[in-house]
Amino acid sequence: MSKRLEGKIALVTGGTSGIGLAAAQDLAREGAKVYVTGRRQGELDAAVSAIGHAATGVQGDVTRSADLDALMKLIREREGRLDILFANAGGGSLAPLGDISEQHFDDTFNRNVRAVVFTVQSALPLMSRGGSIILTGSIAGSTGTQAFSIYSASKAAVRSLARSWVLDLKDRGIRVNVVSPGSTRTVGLAELGGDTKEGQDGLLSYLTSLVPIGRLADPMEIARVVTFLASDDSSFINGAEITADGGQAQV
Repeated sequence: MSKRLEGKIALVTGGTSGIGLAAAQDLAREGAKVYVTGRRQGELDAAVSAIGHAATGVQGDVTRSADLDALMKLIREREGRLDILFANAGGGSLAPLGDISEQHFDDTFNRNVRAVVFTVQSALPLMSRGGSIILTGSIAGSTGTQAFSIYSASKAAVRSLARSWVLDLKDRGIRVNVVSPGSTRTVGLAELGGDTKEGQDGLLSYLTSLVPIGRLADPMEIARVVTFLASDDSSFINGAEITADGGQAQV
């Protein structure tokens, strides 16, 4: 039985845990040859082992232009092209208005906006015609979230970038879409609740109460949306935001 992504070359940034790791696993399962990035070698090695299917890990920080250049050089030398880019690396932390520091602002936008811009731009020379670029957004980009305004603004910027980039790339046949998860059961989400199990469990319980479907997403549920956007099954979807949130931002 043929796989939807057989013969495709994919890159997943921030692929060592959570949604990124799940996406890399699902892309590989569908036949893609997957490259993943991560900042810590130990976590990267574990991710490559979990992905299997001849996945390749590349240590680096997507906020550093030298690391992006080295990453793209490696893919160019080994593969000559890139068919799928999932620009997923990012993150955020809580800071209410009145406590927002310049460092908090810069760190959030560097990770979630600047890195996305230059990851996509550095990958463009490798992207094949008909390729698919997928950006990680968030329902926070279109809803209000207490003490999370800078993260929310950064994800709204990601959504805006996709709308313009489809016009910039229309002559190359490259699609750009955004997957915007709702609350997803990841280590990163739990850590927003603090360093204690009580705090983390309390946050996850509260977020679960906001989801009409009655639970948090599993990372693989978001990963399957990424695979859909990477495949020809979504060939006429372009510039769109696909929300996978169990109804959280819909009511």
